[in-house]
Amino acid sequence: MTHGKEHPAYLAHHFSEVEQQQESAKLGMWIFLLTEVLLFGGLFCFYTIYRAWNPDMFYNAHKFLNVELGALNTVVLISSSVTMALAIRSMQLNDRKKTIWFLVITLACAAIFLVVKYFEYSHKFHLGQLPGKFYTFTGVQGNNPHIFFSVYFTMTGLHGIHVLAGMVAISWVLYRTVKNNFSAQYYTPIEMTGLYWHLVDLIWIFLFPLLYLIG
Repeated sequence: MTHGKEHPAYLAHHFSEVEQQQESAKLGMWIFLLTEVLLFGGLFCFYTIYRAWNPDMFYNAHKFLNVELGALNTVVLISSSVTMALAIRSMQLNDRKKTIWFLVITLACAAIFLVVKYFEYSHKFHLGQLPGKFYTFTGVQGNNPHIFFSVYFTMTGLHGIHVLAGMVAISWVLYRTVKNNFSAQYYTPIEMTGLYWHLVDLIWIFLFPLLYLIG
């Protein structure tokens, strides 16, 4: 009991009100997302500098990326952001069944994204486009084409790790939703997971044209 009022089970002991807990969670998540923006911001600067130094090489090298698969993954991630938003909305309406289904669809979209990326990566490994001592590809005109593929693997690889992390978070909130831990009064973990997932989607929306649609 707190000041004569019932203390909800989902309210942590160091918070006096549910609203205070929710606002603190949002602030913490936005600070975390800011660090993610700074991380990818550095990589986008790296991309910008090397593309400015080697415009023709970047243009020639990007032709060896599969635009169709990149576009497919873009549609998949945008769709997953929609279903994530619908999951949050469903829980706000106290519709647990729809929330579960939308989270499952979001998780499936994330898995599809990684499967497509696996086939993309496998083809590049086969062609010898993996940077470093493994780089043996000779089909790109221009100096140091391995730089483009270094940028590609670094940025898409780090993004892929974030997709995996998002899948873990979505699986966790899905499990808790199935266990009936959330309601219209408390759905903060789902909302925070949604914010993270939207950032993952947004980063890919920048990566797709910068890497696959050069020129």
